[in-house]
Amino acid sequence: MPVVFFGHGSPMNALGGNRYTDAWRDFGAQVRPRAILMISAHWYAAGTRVTASARPRTNHDFVSFKGPVSSFDYPAPGDIALARRVQTLLAPTPVTLDDRWGYDHGAWNVLANAYPKADVPVVELSLDRTQAPQFHYDLAARLAPLRDEGVLIVGSGNVIHNIEIMRTPWPAEPDGWEGRFNDDLRARLERGDHAGLIAYEKLGPDAQLAIPTPDHYLPFLSVLGLQRSDERPEILIDGDRSGGLGMLSVAMR
Repeated sequence: MPVVFFGHGSPMNALGGNRYTDAWRDFGAQVRPRAILMISAHWYAAGTRVTASARPRTNHDFVSFKGPVSSFDYPAPGDIALARRVQTLLAPTPVTLDDRWGYDHGAWNVLANAYPKADVPVVELSLDRTQAPQFHYDLAARLAPLRDEGVLIVGSGNVIHNIEIMRTPWPAEPDGWEGRFNDDLRARLERGDHAGLIAYEKLGPDAQLAIPTPDHYLPFLSVLGLQRSDERPEILIDGDRSGGLGMLSVAMR
């Protein structure tokens, strides 16, 4: 299986109809896994947890979106055996089997497009908010055997995610910062500069604006941690370069 990072954006993307969702659908049409392991920006918790229920619920983890998306249901089954396999692979890191968390919108808004029949089992793995970026990169690398077991590992976040700039005009915003950061990230991705991308705090003021909090960036690092030495990044779609949100999506295969 490949590994893939989707820039997920708004929950409204679950309804489809734009160039991002079209790219996700194209990817899903090409890749048919036996199960999916999802690493979403929206399960940002203390400790490492994995969903372990047969029928995870659809979480509507937002307040500002109305209409059909507020009652959207993604009824994909869970996979308790896969959850236990993840727990084994990540040992000795403690991994809690969690039967309460469901699919957050970082998961279902992309999967509803990539796998609209909801017939592929899905397990979610949390991001440990107490740990540094290197931890997430290294932890994901230990999941590599799943790729040879028919499991598609998906990271879902946004490499540029600045809520303050998205919601309000900000006169102090420097011109061109999103384009510069996106171009730098892509260049580092192409030349395999994982160390530079992990230490993103050192990439200057553009990176500080792009990643004011790590939650949406860490799933990208998880995907990097799973890149094999013979794989080149495949840009599925480049992202917006204005408005505080970057929708870059990339696969490794």
